[in-house]
Amino acid sequence: MILHFGFERPTPEIMAAWGQWFDSIADRQVDRGGFSGGREISKDGTRDLPWDMDAITGYNVIEAEDLDEAERIAQTNPFIASVRVYEIRSM
Repeated sequence: MILHFGFERPTPEIMAAWGQWFDSIADRQVDRGGFSGGREISKDGTRDLPWDMDAITGYNVIEAEDLDEAERIAQTNPFIASVRVYEIRSM
């Protein structure tokens, strides 16, 4: 799973780069989605999460041979702040 972090108002150039990246992983993509807001719930209560450079803005579930291959795929992503790669384990 690739988690996308960071939000800034998209430019046409950024949107084109994202479109190219989505096309490049289409044969490996299992699922994808985006977020529009969120809340953090803790023992201290609940707070709305800001839509800023620390926000998780979306995800892609991809098929990869291993975590190293997933990282190579993620490195081609036109991320805003960063991306994080996680291996999903079977339950």
